[in-house]
Parts: sequence; structure tokens; C-alpha cells
Amino acid sequence: MASSAIKSGALVSLEEIHPSSPFFKQGASLRVTGKLQEYSVETAIAIVIDGNANLKINTQHLRDLSFRVGSVYQFIGELLIQPDNEAILQARVGRNVDGIDLNLYHQSLQLLRQFQADHLSTP
Repeated sequence: MASSAIKSGALVSLEEIHPSSPFFKQGASLRVTGKLQEYSVETAIAIVIDGNANLKINTQHLRDLSFRVGSVYQFIGELLIQPDNEAILQARVGRNVDGIDLNLYHQSLQLLRQFQADHLSTP
């Protein structure tokens, strides 16, 4: 019997999602955070930004989440890579995280990566 368990979303910054990144894989389960720049009700596509990076989010499966341009959101979902190498996150979870300190969030992400590199790669 094959297992189709849902994978946890790897914490990544939007700047880490590019073609040469180890996270840039079809179906990769990711957790991203960014400020909502644009949202289309017709297509259910949101565009979130963080610094100079942006990412399209397909929100068609999300319910009970209202979108406000300028608010900060966090999404967990699977990365879908289009033939032109454009990435879209198919969100399965989304939440408003207004009030989060994005600079502190990025610092904690760097510390997590450092900890993982120091402790998880050592046999």
C-alpha cells in the first residue's frame, strides 16, 4: 500500500526560490511568507513580495481567508514549475500574519539553517 502522506512545508524565503536553488523542484512542499502585492478574485492568484523577490500563489483551495493588499501572509503548499520556469505555489494552507517582524523572521531562518548545517549533517 503506497503512502501519500502530506509533507511538511520547508521554511524558505522568497529570495531562495529561483531555478538554481535546491528548493526549486516540481512538487516541493514549501512554507513562504510575504506581503500581498496583488490579488485577483477571478483567477484566485495572489502575488506576494519580500524584498526584491516575488511569487505567485494559487489560492483556489483556500477558504475563509480574506485578502488585503499590503498585509503579510504565510502559505504552505506545493511548488508548480511552469514550462517557462515560472514558479507558482499551489497553496493548501494560508494565514494572515500581520504584525510579524520580517527582519527578525529572516534572522531566525538563518539561525535555523546554521543549526541544521551544524547538527544534522554530522553522523
